[in-house]
Amino acid sequence: MSKLSIIILAAGAGTRMKSNLPKVLHKISGKEMLYYSIKEAKKLSDDIHIVLFNQHDLVKASMEKYFDGISFHIQDFLNLPGTGGAVMGITPKYDRVLVLNGDMPLIEAQELGKLNFASKDIPIVMTVLELQNADGYGRVIIENSNVKKIVEQKDCNEDEIKVNSANAGIYCFDKEFLLSHLPLLSNTNAQKEYYITDLVEMAINKGLIVVPVSVNEENFKGVNSKFDLSQAEVIHQNRIKKAFMANGITMRLPDTIYIEEDVEIEGDSVLENGVTLLGKTKIISSHIKTNSIVESSIIKNSDIGPMARIRPDSRVESSHIGNFVEVKKSNLFEVKAGHLSYLGDSEIDSGTNVGAGTITCNYDGVNKYKTKIGKNVFIGSDTQLVAPLEIPDNVMIAAGSTVTKNPKSGDLVLSRTPQKSLAGFFDKFFGKKGN
Repeated sequence: MSKLSIIILAAGAGTRMKSNLPKVLHKISGKEMLYYSIKEAKKLSDDIHIVLFNQHDLVKASMEKYFDGISFHIQDFLNLPGTGGAVMGITPKYDRVLVLNGDMPLIEAQELGKLNFASKDIPIVMTVLELQNADGYGRVIIENSNVKKIVEQKDCNEDEIKVNSANAGIYCFDKEFLLSHLPLLSNTNAQKEYYITDLVEMAINKGLIVVPVSVNEENFKGVNSKFDLSQAEVIHQNRIKKAFMANGITMRLPDTIYIEEDVEIEGDSVLENGVTLLGKTKIISSHIKTNSIVESSIIKNSDIGPMARIRPDSRVESSHIGNFVEVKKSNLFEVKAGHLSYLGDSEIDSGTNVGAGTITCNYDGVNKYKTKIGKNVFIGSDTQLVAPLEIPDNVMIAAGSTVTKNPKSGDLVLSRTPQKSLAGFFDKFFGKKGN
């Protein structure tokens, strides 16, 4: 196999997506579609060219967050529209040039590598889908293992309409053939565009070999609508979850679980139904219970939920986080927070118990402040901890307290309005009730 140059076409507006966002920036599993095309391309080549047009600055900036060493080109849509026009003006580094689309987020490098035939006698290798029903696709007519022609469905004759070999739209060219024939493309068609498929016809008319390669339909699924996007995400999610389960992760009803691309899961971890894992989350030997959300956080040797939320920049280790507990930008080590609490911008050390209804009041409307809680602190229910606040080791806080000052180790902190009882008030207010 020879080295490849790769050109990714990502210039289209994607009008069928019904969105102001460029098509290639719509996301599946937390990443833009174009990200996946580039990710797989980088496994095959160090010479990658991205062709942009629609909102090109936004697309370029989005991809530069993830990748470097990539060449971006702005298509001259006014003078050189179409897929053929997109490739014009690019000088590939290597002798074989793979052209693929940025709206195929399910492609895999292994499949793309099948197109890399190292032979000047083969100017074009093209992808073909072998479908049970090719209705709606252009047909690829194959004779003696080579492509004879590509026919649009509306132009098919009686025999050609029965063919189920369809054009998947990815090509690998000999560089010399590509650069010498691109200037020969014509835009004398209904759309007034230059089509890369015309290069196939040129090669066949010259008696040159065009080799068809059958590829996996799932991998080459294009996304042209929000429905296509949803279908692609289902497939991608299944890949992610299958890989984790192969490495020993337990998932209950995996079809109900959502895991983004950057998530890592290790050890003997369990994900129950309805779990959502977002961003750069890492789960290590932990149990994430039903309908809990973890975002860009580290969970180690802990159980979370059910119905808990761990927001970004949190680290929870050897802790129990119960139902309806929200943790945000906090470090918890060997902590119990059983239910109905908000712990934001906090550090809580081992042996501490957080009672139901406890909240860290971390925001004064302008700035956010930190709450630091030491070891073996017992926090009673319905406690408000008003930051900035430091609670040392071995402190008890009575239920219903509002804590605004730093206590000392060993203190009982109590902040309550004295209870008052008025005898006979019930009967006075409601009148006497019969038993």
